[in-house]
Amino acid sequence: MTDKSLALPMAVTTGSLDSYISAVNSIPMLTAEEEVELAKKVKDEGDLDAAQRMIMSHLRFVVHIARGYRGYGLPQGDLIQEGNIGLMKAVKRFDPAKKVRLVSFAVHWIKAEIHEYILRNWRIVKIATTKAQRKLFFNLRRKKKRLGWFSDEEVNTVAKELGVTTKDVLQMEARLTYQDNAFDGYDEEDNENTPVIPANYLESAEPSPEQSLITSDSKSRESELLHTALATLDDRSRDIVSQRWLSDDKLTLQDLAGKYDISAERVRQLENNAMKKLKSAMTMAA
Repeated sequence: MTDKSLALPMAVTTGSLDSYISAVNSIPMLTAEEEVELAKKVKDEGDLDAAQRMIMSHLRFVVHIARGYRGYGLPQGDLIQEGNIGLMKAVKRFDPAKKVRLVSFAVHWIKAEIHEYILRNWRIVKIATTKAQRKLFFNLRRKKKRLGWFSDEEVNTVAKELGVTTKDVLQMEARLTYQDNAFDGYDEEDNENTPVIPANYLESAEPSPEQSLITSDSKSRESELLHTALATLDDRSRDIVSQRWLSDDKLTLQDLAGKYDISAERVRQLENNAMKKLKSAMTMAA
């Protein structure tokens, strides 16, 4: 490989996309022997020059994969750039001892980065957050046969082919169809056709950071007071309270009666007395 090819920048600029593609296609591919030799240098020695040669010789492959995602309305240069990041990650993790060509190993990493980019930019609010949803998102777009809603027959066919429920297909279809809405307002005022803005009705069910901190501090304080109070009990009373209320596998009165060779009624009395002492100790400490 010539020094000129090694100096080719991997960054893709919008104005020179065609020249970039032409340039990467002119870089010769590595032979299997060259690839193994370079991969060993990367793995064993951290050789950056070897890594760069491996990356440069596979940039054309990233372009080929990125072209398959042109239907998402995102800049082709950005898709290629994200794929290049995946290629770099693949080179870093490539093990020549597995006897698999880099081109086969890198497919997963290249597509993963492109998928992440598409999902980040397809909608302001993510439409696919789980692994199953992401699989459905990409497969559903490929399987759509027409614009608009699916027919019942198409929904059932897609659900069967992808191994999901018809409900999953309809939900993802709705997400793909809906348009983004402004979160906190529109330019039009007093327009009865203007949709209700999400800021007016979306409310998080989660506690605020302040509430979470107060709750956490309160629980920590209560736990500290409880452990301090338990230390004031005698061993038997402390064990009875722990086994009855603090253990994952709680014991019954009969279980503890057998353990200490006393009656169940006596265990109940000891438990009640211990609980009163705990309450008193925690009140005073607070």
